[in-house]
Amino acid sequence: MGRRSDHSRAELAELILSEAHVLMAEVGFQAFSAREVAKRIGYSIGTIYNVFGSLDRLVLAVNSRTFVAWAALIRARLDAAGADRVAALVEGYFDFAEANPHLWMAIYDHRLPPDAPFPEDYFRQRAELTGLVEAEIAAILPAGQRGDAAALARSLVAMVHGHCVFALNGTFALLGEADARGAALARAREVLAAWGKE
Repeated sequence: MGRRSDHSRAELAELILSEAHVLMAEVGFQAFSAREVAKRIGYSIGTIYNVFGSLDRLVLAVNSRTFVAWAALIRARLDAAGADRVAALVEGYFDFAEANPHLWMAIYDHRLPPDAPFPEDYFRQRAELTGLVEAEIAAILPAGQRGDAAALARSLVAMVHGHCVFALNGTFALLGEADARGAALARAREVLAAWGKE
């Protein structure tokens, strides 16, 4: 089926991952397949499993690459944010999801089997993204509460995520909410203000 000696293993891994990321962006998690990736790059499906080990591992690698892209966008927004860094985080979340809906949802749609470990790179790249949020939350909180920044950041991300999902799937429109971004930002500000008063 193809160019088995055209690439080193490292080059082949990058070729597979790059095309897999493009495919995920195009079709989403439910329609994603290693067979289609193999077809697009001109190798057998066995080559993909030889390099990545399983479809789950390939999807995790795709999601890790998405984390890197998302973190880059958030970092750029924070660099340009001025004083209103909370708005930069919320807007960055919505903007990334709207521009990359399939990649964004693949992070949440994919599930590993219960006994399967996550690769170290996955945790590191996810932590790079979540760490940006945690650092901003910690900077807002009073000194005595900064140890709670990680837990609070997780809750705030979950809240913004819910608003974003409802915005993208049309649920907020059915509920009469015309400004999901504004609502998410307002709730985030309320929570942070309440913590600042304690």
